[in-house]
Amino acid sequence: MTPDEVRDIERSTAEIWALTQKMGLDPFPVHFELVPPTIMYEFGAYGIPGRFSHWTHGRAYQQIKTMYDYGLSKIYELVINADPAHAFLLENNTLLQNTLVVAHVLAHVDFFKHNAYFRRTNRGMLEAASVNAERIHKYEFEHGRDEVERFLDAVLSIQEHVETSLGSRVASRESEPGRKSRVASREGPFDDLIYIGSNKRPEALPPEHKFPAEPQKDLLLFIAEHAPDLEPWQRDVLHIVRSEQLYFVPQMQTKIMNEGWASLWHSRIMRELNLPENDYVEFARLHSGVLSPSKRSINPYYVGMKIFEDIERRWDEPSEKEREELARPGGEGRTKIFEVRELENDASFLRNYLTKELVEELDLYLYRLEDDQWVIVEKDWEVVRNTILSSMTNFGQPYIVVEDGDYRRSRELYLKHAFEGQELDVDYADKTLRYLYRLWGRAVRLETVVDGEPTVLAYDGQSGQSEAVRS
Repeated sequence: MTPDEVRDIERSTAEIWALTQKMGLDPFPVHFELVPPTIMYEFGAYGIPGRFSHWTHGRAYQQIKTMYDYGLSKIYELVINADPAHAFLLENNTLLQNTLVVAHVLAHVDFFKHNAYFRRTNRGMLEAASVNAERIHKYEFEHGRDEVERFLDAVLSIQEHVETSLGSRVASRESEPGRKSRVASREGPFDDLIYIGSNKRPEALPPEHKFPAEPQKDLLLFIAEHAPDLEPWQRDVLHIVRSEQLYFVPQMQTKIMNEGWASLWHSRIMRELNLPENDYVEFARLHSGVLSPSKRSINPYYVGMKIFEDIERRWDEPSEKEREELARPGGEGRTKIFEVRELENDASFLRNYLTKELVEELDLYLYRLEDDQWVIVEKDWEVVRNTILSSMTNFGQPYIVVEDGDYRRSRELYLKHAFEGQELDVDYADKTLRYLYRLWGRAVRLETVVDGEPTVLAYDGQSGQSEAVRS
């Protein structure tokens, strides 16, 4: 962007900020920065600027850059959930594109600030990620880069397996043997990020102890606290990866809502700006491109915005039946969408507000590719909605719990797959079990379903095994 365009975007940002206040949005303050494409795609690959290095981040960067170089995709903006928030704009965007992005970003930040699923996130994650990266770099110096990277390979193979319920976002680590109380010893904003422990291993378990008493979903935390032979630096790396994964969880839980909310408000804000006539035409083209539906997957911008618009319309102008049955007087659309923005996640959003009429309007039938043609295989709106919801369970990852951390009283790890019709990729599961063995240090078993039969997959450090589940 030219210096004149930079001044113009600064003026537009101030005007857009005033409009967000007028419209009832309430974002955190936002620090905007213009960056070149290489920096934008680095941030996109790492998720957070300054995050620890790992080859998977480099792979993601190369994929994003290749898509950009061949004109197949483009990241227009990247916004960080923080207080104040940070947003990055592409310096080779047009003035209109970056004006649109500013409006979109401010609506995202309003969502970050007010949605219930973001309230326990670390708003200082930008700084925390840099602190984490420094600690991991120190471990590379002390233990060797290859050793740390091999350990990270194992940890990242299970990074999605954390507790995602709203009430369990931050789990306590006070109960770990050798750990001082964080409440008693807290001295600074990053005190809770630092592993304060000893070289003492977890204590031996009583002979007839069921451990854990109830199945545990947070596999990362369980291993960090109870793996018998990990060194303190390894436990710390597990806690680092877990803390950063928990930061991303709300974004994964609210993708459709968040993008729909941002699209709804950027469209309304842009219509209020005093733009040249040609810019309105260009905005309409950009906006329609963002909302373009797809048969292969859900466009979260399109579906989310349409659901919010439908909620607002129905609460503003309810039908006679809705007035009688739900005592809905009308004129409450704006209040209702702000309430939904605050309380829901994608699963409840779709379950409660994706209606039969919307499924038909959005063309959300189930399709299958047959002979290079997309063929509709299911039209029932409830089946379509429920299929979409089931695909969101655990973000598409298998739901695995720790069933027993002292299986056969030999400290073996027994995991259980909550099977809901989708079988695991056995080769992938076998590789993951090998990584888990590296973390746990004892044999690892996973109860699942293979070819329709209950089966236990296992790895004992030498070979993989499978056996039928005995009744």
